Amino acid sequence: MSLIRQERSLFIPIVMAILAYLVEHAVSEAGQAASLIGAALLIGAIVIASMRVAHHAEILAHKVGDPYGTMILTLSAVAVEVIILAIMMNNEASPTLVRDTIYSAVMLDINGILGLAALIGGLKHGEQPYNDDSGKTYGVMILTAMGISMIVPEFIPHEKWQYYSLYTIFAMIALYGLFLRMQVGTHSYFFSYSYPTREPTAEESKSGAHDNPSPGPSPRPTHAPTHRQSTTVSIAVILFGVVLIGGLAEVMAVLADAGLEGTGAPVALTAILVAAISAAPEILTALRAALNNRMQATINIAMGASLSTVILTVPVMEGIALYTGQPFVMAMTPVQTTMVAITLIAAAINLNDGETNAIEGMTHFILFTTFIMLSFIGL
Repeated sequence: MSLIRQERSLFIPIVMAILAYLVEHAVSEAGQAASLIGAALLIGAIVIASMRVAHHAEILAHKVGDPYGTMILTLSAVAVEVIILAIMMNNEASPTLVRDTIYSAVMLDINGILGLAALIGGLKHGEQPYNDDSGKTYGVMILTAMGISMIVPEFIPHEKWQYYSLYTIFAMIALYGLFLRMQVGTHSYFFSYSYPTREPTAEESKSGAHDNPSPGPSPRPTHAPTHRQSTTVSIAVILFGVVLIGGLAEVMAVLADAGLEGTGAPVALTAILVAAISAAPEILTALRAALNNRMQATINIAMGASLSTVILTVPVMEGIALYTGQPFVMAMTPVQTTMVAITLIAAAINLNDGETNAIEGMTHFILFTTFIMLSFIGL
């Protein structure tokens, strides 16, 4: 009963999934307005389910600590994104949806999440330290992965796309394999930061105030998830949540297509929605970390999510393309390539000194608003 009470919010997406499968055809036949309302409700249900997945991923993350913790968080978000993409592509979505979603995710993670977190964290704490090795490593990996999978394809002849898709799968797996070994092996210190501590005063020793020796806020704030839930329960909820999100996404994709048909809405709108749904839990976690002066966690989440999105989504979707014999459009447009280049150059400069501040956060956040503006005018 205690578990049921803790997971009661999951009943909302469960009920929505049952209703969606029962009334899907009736809603789609009721017109565009009904389809759009239905799709919006399902998006809300998906966000609720993804929040529970992220909550239990965060519980596991606190148990194992960094860098394993942020790896669990980013992998859970990427799993949600891949499932939604695969289901939507199965429903004959736009051939550019995969490309646009990966691009949107990188803009959202680096410019949106990292930019906003560094901005508000900088306004509250000033300069916030982190391990600069992590920013440099993430940056060069993202540049390499996006260059191979989303810039070079522009120059590949159409009749040779299968060969390059197969190579891309191999390249992404090789990159991620080495990165994973670095992140959890001998170079794990790249992705962690030792925050300074101080000796407690005599008065603090008597009162017990030295339980939190850090000069900043507690590394595990009071609103952080407790560890009472067992690891088995957390893993079970994560797996169930991912399956539930897949079921909701299947109906949502159908209703969204029916609702947006003929409206002239930008194609990129769907990609932004997919990226935002999968990143919603990460946004809250990254902002909490920045407000608690734990910028290393924010860097790991924002940059790690960007890298995971590219390096894990691409091989899965390329595998689907090879299996179906229908290639996706993976080459970015000139505008997208320019925005990615500006973003990664700005990140390389900003993440080079081991400290973030409000000015650096503002530069990335302005790039994020530029991305939103360009998307809504169809670029």
